[in-house]
Amino acid sequence: MDKRTFLKNSALLTIGGVLASSLPGTSQAAGMMLKGNSGKDGFTLPDLGYGFDALEPHIDAMTMEVHYSKHHAGYTRKFNAAVMDAGLTDSKIKDLFSKVSQHPSGIRNNGGGYFNHKLFWKSMSPKGGGEPKAELLKAIEKSFGSFEKFRETFSKAAATRFGSGWAWLVKTRDGGLKVSSTANQDNPLMDITEIQGKPLLAIDVWEHAYYLKYQNRRTDYISAFWNVVDWDAVASRYNKA
Repeated sequence: MDKRTFLKNSALLTIGGVLASSLPGTSQAAGMMLKGNSGKDGFTLPDLGYGFDALEPHIDAMTMEVHYSKHHAGYTRKFNAAVMDAGLTDSKIKDLFSKVSQHPSGIRNNGGGYFNHKLFWKSMSPKGGGEPKAELLKAIEKSFGSFEKFRETFSKAAATRFGSGWAWLVKTRDGGLKVSSTANQDNPLMDITEIQGKPLLAIDVWEHAYYLKYQNRRTDYISAFWNVVDWDAVASRYNKA
């Protein structure tokens, strides 16, 4: 069985949930019930904030349902287990990442998967697209020359990330903006990454993020992503960083 067939067959197992969640006016109650560790300080799967079909046609409902309720939920559960096993249940996630090189690999891999997806969902909106405004746009123009040049740089970082990983817009410690990419579930908050700082925008370029709709056409997926970027959310992160 080739990879495309495997992924499609896996997705079909959850098609009932997709159909239910993608009906107009329905909520994602089934997805929202998925939680991480049930303890008081456990990390929980966040609300998606929109329906699985809300980003159509750019990102399809089936991909969203599988990505959120299977992949992200799995990282959440495993992250809680890794933190508990390491005796770090009282630690904040940013503190864990700032010393991730000193922690078990389960915290790096699953903690990254948990956090990165949270940022990814909140980087998109059914009302997204267009261009940033005000201070964020000025900062992008200052750092990259123009918004168009930034888009080109970000898209290239996402397209050329070998294997699985992410591309990021990062506010660095000196206040500037940079584009970076990381392998697997690493992110700019971790002490093992080349470019560190506050992540403002993220795109997931693991194959499960796009393969059902775009197959091996990662660049088409990246192009579609710009139609759903929530620039208000990105600007809010920039202003708080």
